Amino acid sequence: MTETDHQPAPPNGIDYSRKWLVLVAIAMAIFLGTVDGSIVNVALPTLADEFDTSFGVVQWVALGYLLTQATLTLGIGRFGDIVGKKPIFTAGFGVFTLFSVCAGLAPTIEWLIAFRVLQAVGAAMIFALAFAITTEAFPASERGKALGINGAMVSLGIIIGPVLGGLILDVASWRWIFLVNLPIGIAGTITAARFVPNTKPRGGQRFDWLGAGLFFVAMLTFLLALTYGQEVGFSDAGVLAGLGVAVIAFGLFVFAERRVAEPMVDLTLFSNRNFTVNLVTGFVTFVAIAGLLILLPFYLGDVLGYDTRAIGLLLAAVPITLGITAPLSGSFSDRIGTRPVTVGGLAVLTLGYAIAAAVFGTETSAVAFVAVGLVIGAGMGIFQSPNNSAILGSVPPNRLGIASGMLTINRITGQIVGIAVLGAVWAGRTTGYAGGGTAESAPASAQANGLSDTLVVTTVLCGLALVLALWTWRRERNLGLATDRLG
Repeated sequence: MTETDHQPAPPNGIDYSRKWLVLVAIAMAIFLGTVDGSIVNVALPTLADEFDTSFGVVQWVALGYLLTQATLTLGIGRFGDIVGKKPIFTAGFGVFTLFSVCAGLAPTIEWLIAFRVLQAVGAAMIFALAFAITTEAFPASERGKALGINGAMVSLGIIIGPVLGGLILDVASWRWIFLVNLPIGIAGTITAARFVPNTKPRGGQRFDWLGAGLFFVAMLTFLLALTYGQEVGFSDAGVLAGLGVAVIAFGLFVFAERRVAEPMVDLTLFSNRNFTVNLVTGFVTFVAIAGLLILLPFYLGDVLGYDTRAIGLLLAAVPITLGITAPLSGSFSDRIGTRPVTVGGLAVLTLGYAIAAAVFGTETSAVAFVAVGLVIGAGMGIFQSPNNSAILGSVPPNRLGIASGMLTINRITGQIVGIAVLGAVWAGRTTGYAGGGTAESAPASAQANGLSDTLVVTTVLCGLALVLALWTWRRERNLGLATDRLG
């Protein structure tokens, strides 16, 4: 008899013997979804030439994908809590694969944008529930390890996307950026349909349509305002109006959620300090890594003079280290707890950004650059897995879909905020050092100084996240001691 033959059936009816097959399906889905969120960025100039259109139009191939995910994920996560996660996740895999092929065959830029939006609907169905399904498919003693692998897939997809896109464009048509998803998508859909557990939700739940609508408006206007603010400036009247609408819609959302019996988001979740602090610190790390990754190609190409292929190889230091450390830190947190590991990861990450701010200049060697990338990748990998585990482990089972969706929204919003805000900081500081003009055309010394200043801001942000995590850890330890004495 096998080891699993001796184990009693778990109370939730899930067969843990299939947990690794479940994880294979989810890892494929997560990797495809995140790769497709970033792979297309390097193809935008090619697409502009291919369809004879402007960058302002072609950028919606990327923006439409991210905005659709950010606005739909939370509602889909709640819907999964009501009707069941497996059918939505599996259907999302199929939708994503189908419209990946459609995007690869798109005859015009308008059709390509439309197919990307539909592809993102499938991605939202995947990401809204992927972490929740993983949490259900694994026993608590192995949750950190499993979520560590998922977290590694998210970050690897974000970082590898541009590198993979550049390699594909180097040898084939842009259409293969989307068509390459077909075999993995088919295999993943079949694996999900066969092995993902079909956990039955609690009956009698209702969907909060008002809350879903208000959240959609709030997220859409906020992210659109951030996106246009990068181009026209954040003092523009239209950008300020968009931010104003977002604030009003979000305020109405909170007001409405407090007054419905079954809200879209149970706001009492935020009274759980572990849940809230880990969401905030996770958001900061995605702001930091997104800002860094959008600026490093300029630094490596314009300041240090590397070609496209060399840039891709140098940037690989971060995902390689992250991919190694994330599962290990998740497994370690299963044994000693999540908080010590997340604090350690934030400390390493903050140190990495501080070293980068001091080291990155006009004469930085490839060895020094890779060494710094290894530290940053290790910090992100150590932090992310136990952080996700702590978030999902702090919510009741009937709210796992919402928590899983919030992880995705946290990541996407962090990416967009990081690109917008840190990109603006770099551009402002660089043009200041250059005495005017544009950041992209500034002298190498001005670009390097602008990057160093931006990395100082990034270090401060991560340092504040570290202080918050340390403060929370201290309170948790004091509470534990107090509880022991009372016992």
